[in-house]
Amino acid sequence: MENKDIKDDLVQVSSGKYSTEQQQIAERWLFQLNMKNKPGLSEAKLDDAEAEVWRRLEERKVILTRRFRLWPRIAVAASIALSIGIGSLLYFNSRDKQLIEQVAQHDVNPGQQGATLTLANGTKIRLSEVSTGKLADEAGVIITKTANGELIYEIKSNTNENKINTISTSNGETYRVKLPDGSVVWLNSGSSLTYAANLIQNKKRTVQLAGEGYFEITKNKSHPFIVKTADQEVEVLGTHFNINSYKDELTTTTTLLEGSVKISAGKNVKTIVPGDQARNNGGQISVAKVNTENVTDWKDGEFNLDGLDFRMAMRKISRWYDVEVVYDKSVPEDIQSGGWIPRDNKLSSILKLIENSGQVKFRVEGKKVYVYK
Repeated sequence: MENKDIKDDLVQVSSGKYSTEQQQIAERWLFQLNMKNKPGLSEAKLDDAEAEVWRRLEERKVILTRRFRLWPRIAVAASIALSIGIGSLLYFNSRDKQLIEQVAQHDVNPGQQGATLTLANGTKIRLSEVSTGKLADEAGVIITKTANGELIYEIKSNTNENKINTISTSNGETYRVKLPDGSVVWLNSGSSLTYAANLIQNKKRTVQLAGEGYFEITKNKSHPFIVKTADQEVEVLGTHFNINSYKDELTTTTTLLEGSVKISAGKNVKTIVPGDQARNNGGQISVAKVNTENVTDWKDGEFNLDGLDFRMAMRKISRWYDVEVVYDKSVPEDIQSGGWIPRDNKLSSILKLIENSGQVKFRVEGKKVYVYK
């Protein structure tokens, strides 16, 4: 399909006057546009994902009340299309213009890679402000920052000293760290991870998480990996999973992508399989199947808001842009969101795209975002 044809269909779809065929063509192309930069997607996986898009479209034909319609996804992909030269005529209406003009003077840039490393001796290192190379040498453990910003721990000599390090992100920051045992952890905004510099030498590889982290754990049967949060423990041997333990969320969620994990909260213990999410609410653990893309979107540089509770979606946005969200009493509690929004947009673009749903409006004053009907 040629770019001109794509542009024509996008303009028609965004205008609200389009045929079923044009909608299908536009939606098919937009989906591929969103996904083309994701690594490791075979043609078969793309076909499967495309089928899932159509399934969701069919559902949206029925569920129209208090739901964000297809607009957010179309608008998001169109905004990406704009950046590659498709044109500036798409979905730009008077409400968009008003919001852009209103937000422009208070616009907020997206978050960025950054964190603070606190060493055992209390020294704090702002990782976005230091150059590459060796940062520290503690009890035979050398900490190095690579050219791509990653932290590398290298154990030069055996030691029984448990030198404790903490890496923490503020709102508007995210960071990726490679732990001493080779495991990799992505920290979301407003999060922290505490661990021993000689982690691999301990019988149990125990770390403490506050906030949200995505873990890819190096397999080691003789050294189980344990993630502690304020209200639970997750034990694994080697697997990929996400833990969300933000204090402002109702539950602590553990979502599994590969392998298996065991979640313990007091006397309650659950083991989950890929695609499961364990929800810990005051020590009571329930398990449900979930769309894992809604959970790991932040790691991939996106807001995947499809079918997500609107207020939860806004909490994601508020952490990334470091803003406070204030709700008018006119905003219903049961709104659900929709669409994929790249996290590298400015706040004004994000709010404009959400407003296109017709479900809510925004007013921005300084670092506060007011939501109303």
